[in-house]
Amino acid sequence: MLKLPIYLDNHATTRTDPRVVEAMLPYFDAVYGNAASISHRFGWEAAEAVDGARQAVANSLGADPKEIVFTSGATEANNLAIKGVAESSRTKRRHLVTTAVEHKAVLDTMRYLGREGWEVTVVPCDQAGRVEAGRVAAAIRADTAIVSVIAANNEVGTINPIREIGRLCRERGVPFHTDATQAVGKVPLDVNEDNVDLLSLSGHKVYGPKGVGALYVRRRDPAVRLAPQMHGGGHERGMRSGTVPVPLVVGLGKALELAGQERAEESTRLRDLRDRLHRGIAERVEEIQLNGHPTERLPGNLNLSFAYVDGEALMMAMRDVAVSSGAACTSVDPEPSHVLLAMGLDEDMARASLRFGLGRFTTAEEIEFAVESVAAAVGRLRRLSAAWTFSKTDGEV
Repeated sequence: MLKLPIYLDNHATTRTDPRVVEAMLPYFDAVYGNAASISHRFGWEAAEAVDGARQAVANSLGADPKEIVFTSGATEANNLAIKGVAESSRTKRRHLVTTAVEHKAVLDTMRYLGREGWEVTVVPCDQAGRVEAGRVAAAIRADTAIVSVIAANNEVGTINPIREIGRLCRERGVPFHTDATQAVGKVPLDVNEDNVDLLSLSGHKVYGPKGVGALYVRRRDPAVRLAPQMHGGGHERGMRSGTVPVPLVVGLGKALELAGQERAEESTRLRDLRDRLHRGIAERVEEIQLNGHPTERLPGNLNLSFAYVDGEALMMAMRDVAVSSGAACTSVDPEPSHVLLAMGLDEDMARASLRFGLGRFTTAEEIEFAVESVAAAVGRLRRLSAAWTFSKTDGEV
């Protein structure tokens, strides 16, 4: 039986998998020690749990567990990666490279460093939101401290060629960072094969808990040096001080373990449901536009623009379907999506867009309900739109 409302906003956050919750529970009350307390059994048990989680995160990336630094989430990981590298090379390299379709956690960090005296080059994307490796390579200079390119876009789902970009950065001796928050657990990733030096991820995007994430930091060939952004205790090999939240870290490890086991089957199922959603809407609603790459896109992502309809109004008209009109972290911003504008959409079409994020718990029944809800809501709003009526009458009134 269909339970309302239905949730199709899995790029904003995911429901914590019950198996993850089960794995976390003992570490709230039964095994409650501080992992940094090395003088007694309570601390040893907690440290063992943290070590196990660190290994699970490393396994999901093809990394060494010593290369995993736990953080409060991907936003902190992005800040630590970019500021950490920039500030560690303060006297030598004063140039940074990123792209126009990054998450605000990267773009705002770059803007901050720009105000502090670094020069930032922003590489454009194509109409599908994809960044060409050659354009990134052309932006690299002798004084470039770091290149940061998102692995998979959080709004349109477009997957970037990070392996090729990483190779070009490696050839030029520049550290390569990727915000893989949306890609981890959904597409294959291997930090060595992909030539990645730093990688950010977050637990709540992969059916893990909120408030925990990780930064992969390459230890050798080449080693990456970071200036810490938090001081006090020297935790996480001196890169991120603060008591490790054992239950959350355990949850992150379990979430990534499950993602590794189920990714292939889950991706196929989500891709089928996503295409079913797209077809159903396209059959019932005219003048829509797919935003994002048609094939190199996250399996659960569908971003559509509905001509002559305001995205915010459309969301409000679908009270029983939870979707978004852009990144959740910028939902209070009245401006149209910077990602869609960078892809070449005009402001009207950018504002007329919705992001559907399918996930592990999405069902076929929910997809059918969403199709009917979208079609009905668009129909109602267009009937109230003078611009829509004008367009259908060739300007005759």
